[in-house]
Amino acid sequence: MRTALVLGATGGIGGAMRQRLLAGGWRVKVLSRRPSPLLEGCIQVLGDALDREAVLAAAQGAEVIVHAVNPPGYRNWAGLVLPMIDNTIRAAEAVGARILLPGTVYNYGPDAFPAIEEDAPQHPETRKGALRVVLEDRLRAAAERGTAKVLIVRAGDYFGPGAANNWFGQAMVTAGARPRVIRTPGKRGVGHQWAYLPDVAETMARLLDATHLSAFARFHMDGQWDADGRQMAEAIARALGDPAVAIRPLPWWQLRLAALAMTTPRELMEMRYLWRQPIRLINTRLVQTLGAEPHTPLAQAVTATLTGLGCR
Repeated sequence: MRTALVLGATGGIGGAMRQRLLAGGWRVKVLSRRPSPLLEGCIQVLGDALDREAVLAAAQGAEVIVHAVNPPGYRNWAGLVLPMIDNTIRAAEAVGARILLPGTVYNYGPDAFPAIEEDAPQHPETRKGALRVVLEDRLRAAAERGTAKVLIVRAGDYFGPGAANNWFGQAMVTAGARPRVIRTPGKRGVGHQWAYLPDVAETMARLLDATHLSAFARFHMDGQWDADGRQMAEAIARALGDPAVAIRPLPWWQLRLAALAMTTPRELMEMRYLWRQPIRLINTRLVQTLGAEPHTPLAQAVTATLTGLGCR
């Protein structure tokens, strides 16, 4: 039985990956600060991703470490993101595991837009983007040393059942209630890339099964492309069975005011540039490797997401 350690197993992509690995017959270990009924079927190891010895102990016997842990609400990214990846790298080097990292588009700047391939230059203009570049540089260095293998799968904005900590579940709708209005963060006519979490997890799992992956393997997903910035909102309205529900722009001015006193809105404001221009990851390498990208029809994905969020 193949064994994986999932860090961040109760989060969006961590939870989706945990479920997919269990369904695929993997033995799944999770590192968590406290026992959780959400982690049924997993081997729960109590500890924190900031504790190097705890990560190392949990990684024993694992051939894959899924590094899906992030500071909640973007709080103290500068102080937490790099120590956590360093702990994962040291554990992977010690046990011979491959590190699986969900990548972000934060790494890229205007010189890589609008169509981004895996080898595009990474010159971000935001603080979070700069940290993600350093993070991936450390992974690349470990792979080049031959002490660890790395797989990075990059996708658009996540959405999916049970995952509310994202633009879909926090900005477009509100989890736990039937929406009376659907908010669109982007401008009409500006395309945006989304990624359905079960599709991302399926893609990652298939790549882990692929042979001849390089020591530092990177892949981009196409996911769900909203060509005009309205297709996702319209799909939500159809899934609610109420095509007359109001679709209105997200009031960024409210977020800007909240950013004066609160960390999460301030960090979200830094990411507004991703909604002001079309940015699309190119999945040619992924298709060449897998033959096709796992893809759930948008209507089915949105319906499942709204149901999981308690919006239907």
